[in-house]
Amino acid sequence: MAIYRKDDYFSLFEKSIFDILPGMAYYCKFIPSETDNPYDYKVILEYASSGSLELFGIPAKILLKQNWNVLERLMVIDDAKRTHIYCYEQVKQHKVYEVKYRIKLNNGLVKWVWDNGAGDYDENGNIIGMQGVIMDITEQKFQELELQEENKLLKASLSQVNGLGNIIGNCKAMQNVYELIMKASENDMNVIIYGETGCGKDLVAKAIHEFSGKKGAYVPVNCGAIPEQLMESEFFGHTKGSFSGAYANKNGFIAAADNGTLFLDEIGEIPLNLQVKLLRTLENRTYIPLGSNVAKNSNFRLIAATHRNLAQMVQDKLMRSDFFYRINVLEIYLPPLRERDNDIFLLIDAYLKKKNANIKLPMKVRLAVQNYHWPGNVRELHNFLDRYLFLGESALNSLQFNEEDNFLMSLSSDSLSHKDAMEAFEKQLIAKALKQNNGNTLHCAEQLDLNLRTLQRKIKQLQIR
Repeated sequence: MAIYRKDDYFSLFEKSIFDILPGMAYYCKFIPSETDNPYDYKVILEYASSGSLELFGIPAKILLKQNWNVLERLMVIDDAKRTHIYCYEQVKQHKVYEVKYRIKLNNGLVKWVWDNGAGDYDENGNIIGMQGVIMDITEQKFQELELQEENKLLKASLSQVNGLGNIIGNCKAMQNVYELIMKASENDMNVIIYGETGCGKDLVAKAIHEFSGKKGAYVPVNCGAIPEQLMESEFFGHTKGSFSGAYANKNGFIAAADNGTLFLDEIGEIPLNLQVKLLRTLENRTYIPLGSNVAKNSNFRLIAATHRNLAQMVQDKLMRSDFFYRINVLEIYLPPLRERDNDIFLLIDAYLKKKNANIKLPMKVRLAVQNYHWPGNVRELHNFLDRYLFLGESALNSLQFNEEDNFLMSLSSDSLSHKDAMEAFEKQLIAKALKQNNGNTLHCAEQLDLNLRTLQRKIKQLQIR
């Protein structure tokens, strides 16, 4: 079998070994960057084994004629940029690189390949080349993707009764949220979760991370809890001596989230000067620690959350428009608890079960929680349940009710029979409708969907003034 090369790098023994290897062995000459950006380097293909024909459908001698960055030109564009940066970072540190990416063949088909290689260095340790082996893993990758999809469908089907993963709720609004979670888990696009304080935005972010199957860490960050003067160091890390108190090198949130998910809660609290630096990192997934001049790479996925109107913040010059459009790719709106129909009882049951509290809430308490506004959403509900488990019904004093809510709660009194309770409720309902219609019985009957004579009889019977 033939070997095609430009220089005599390999012995006859090595030729035969490379020709029988599955996939393609290669050697590329390294051309350093001529700009300030070290990632502007280029590579020239100087050796390719005959396995290129089976792998790419292109004979090795043709690849060598198109040698300038030829391997990267075969890659899917999104994968090429990521791979270009990753391989340089590994080789620069004298480490091997191992990466999976997609290549697009001339017939339009896409293959998944596994590239395992290392750098070649001169006597001074400078990079002069990159060498490795590329193998076809399409079948294994598709099996992996199919398994992930089956996993997602299984988890979704098991959770549809009461929720998705650790998220509780089965109302229509939450079903829409679940659908977006599954879509977000299928790719790495930036996600922004909008919702009031306490409604569970962190649970949505963690569900996306878990369903995406990422091997890296889930790194949650509360942007509102970090002092502004420490934000850059916390995000990008710092080197020893970079500022007073920096006694050692320290990685930041971005490094910790490599190959995982960076969740930025309350992203509206990030100041404008840091937005500029984060924007650069989001565009090329590179960052420079405080006190260093060496760029590092982190292949993280960004999920942000806020209770604020970010579009209005852009109008008010409190957020950069380019930063806003970078983070605001896929929007997920998490509804407040008051708009989630009867989800509140699912949430109560799940929380009490978690607390190992085998109790059933009395009607008075159930009416109270059902009619309360819950401005603090699920977090406030959990707080109330903790107080109820400790204080009993006196915990209701912490909830503020209007006149109608107090009336509904009074219907649960043990002194009322079912007949008396129904009459009291009907009386309250008619009295309220009469008040809304300024005493006009005709309009009141239409509102209540009652015959006028039936309404007049009930007014007299229930002694409604």
